[in-house]
Amino acid sequence: MMHVAVVTVGDELLAGEVTDTNAAWLCDRLEACGATVRRVVTVPDEVDAIAETVGELAARYDAVVVTGGVGPTHDDRTLAGVAAAFDRELRTHDGAREWLESTGDYAFAELAEGTADLPEGSRFLRNPVGVAPGAVVENVYVLPGVPAEMEAMFDHVAAEFDGAVTHVETLEAAEPESALVDRIAEAEDRFDVAVGSYPGEVVRLSVRSTDPTAAAEAADWLRERVAQR
Repeated sequence: MMHVAVVTVGDELLAGEVTDTNAAWLCDRLEACGATVRRVVTVPDEVDAIAETVGELAARYDAVVVTGGVGPTHDDRTLAGVAAAFDRELRTHDGAREWLESTGDYAFAELAEGTADLPEGSRFLRNPVGVAPGAVVENVYVLPGVPAEMEAMFDHVAAEFDGAVTHVETLEAAEPESALVDRIAEAEDRFDVAVGSYPGEVVRLSVRSTDPTAAAEAADWLRERVAQR
């Protein structure tokens, strides 16, 4: 099973000025690929904070996906932070420069300084719907923060996040969450599944397993033993 961390970068996220939809989208897509997301972290637009977080997570997990703070403007510091995490310099990447000039129909001299700068030795990721390039540094994937750009770029590397796909069965219980503890535990023991409970007007139960049969059987077992709305 591939374990992944997601890092979103941006002062505006921490200030609550922008809703972090990228993290939710990435978690959903990574799970669909068969990877398991173990951490989601938001950090400010600060090189040291990005470097510290990325370095720690890259050492702990199979892969790290970083989104936001990529581009040529003054507060786009993600690539510098990732470079620092691996003790590398930012250099003009020939592949990124050639792509910007040929595909984007840009004259390199007209682009803002640093647009094609990537950490030394990184793999360049094309941006199908924007200008800012992404990069893969060791096991860290750096994507732009603009949702349309991030999503399009991730689709090009999605196959690199493989694993056993998790199957999910859901049901609703018209009982208090605290009253369901014993039955949830028994279902997990009987069928080798993980059951999550999410209270609201009703309690939503989520039965998860890499074995679709186990997930379905556990969900059916629970449906027979909990009060339905």
